[in-house]
Amino acid sequence: MKKPSYIGRFAPTPSGFLHFGSLVAALASYLDARAAGGQWWVRMEDLDPPREVAGSPEAILDTLQRYGFEWDGPVVFQSQRHDAYAFTIQRLLSQGLAYACTCSRKQLEGFQGVYPGTCRNAGHGVEDAAIRLRVPELGYHFIDRVQGEYRQHLGHEVGDFVIRRRDGLYAYQLAVVLDDAWQGITDVVRGADLLDSTPRQLYLQELLGLSQPRYLHVPLIIQPDGHKLGKTYRSPPLAADQATELLLRALRALGQNAPASLANATPREVLDHGIAIWDASLIPHSRSLAEAQLR
Repeated sequence: MKKPSYIGRFAPTPSGFLHFGSLVAALASYLDARAAGGQWWVRMEDLDPPREVAGSPEAILDTLQRYGFEWDGPVVFQSQRHDAYAFTIQRLLSQGLAYACTCSRKQLEGFQGVYPGTCRNAGHGVEDAAIRLRVPELGYHFIDRVQGEYRQHLGHEVGDFVIRRRDGLYAYQLAVVLDDAWQGITDVVRGADLLDSTPRQLYLQELLGLSQPRYLHVPLIIQPDGHKLGKTYRSPPLAADQATELLLRALRALGQNAPASLANATPREVLDHGIAIWDASLIPHSRSLAEAQLR
């Protein structure tokens, strides 16, 4: 069976319910995949049980269905992928590419998010320690389909980064790279808050010999107080009875035509319209958009 030339995904975190910012990201990934005749998968990024809200995975999937989204194949849960993450970490440790770190957050407060390499050659045991990946003194860059060229020097701007937390939980950077490769993802469409994570993921892909997908980062939706719409700031969950209205608003946020004639359409009809007219080049070349401007 021939592998699809486009495989995309939407990967929500079940730390709350979907909000309008989630919808914009989901819609962009869905339309980009379907307009290309590709597959669209849903992956639940449930890596952090203490932050997970009871019932949110089911609520997220229910909301997606109520808004007309249809995905290919079974939903993947990262909580079922721990063996793959553990195997890769052991491989990186054995090759000297990763090491144990016992630094506390307080110890690192003054370094502005750039790890200073304190434990790099300390030889700590891996028990009760975080695992960090050694990064090269190299700049990484890629061409984002919306944001254009993005550059980051891993050594100067990030430093060795965590791939397994001190509490034993696996880090997003590792899991997303392994799961995108495992699922054969060719195109990653997500929010611009993850733009600066991409060079770390490119390095991991290179280190592990994995293929690199194309990237498209859509603008974040910003609330009046300057915070992005998100679960942390109690953004209102998507209401089932507002599906058509909010889908049309999300289309406008993505620079697509959302005619008033669709005001009484079903969510599925709005999605079909979006697939037919989808043009990723019309997405605003910005990292954020004010929610108030989209009403």
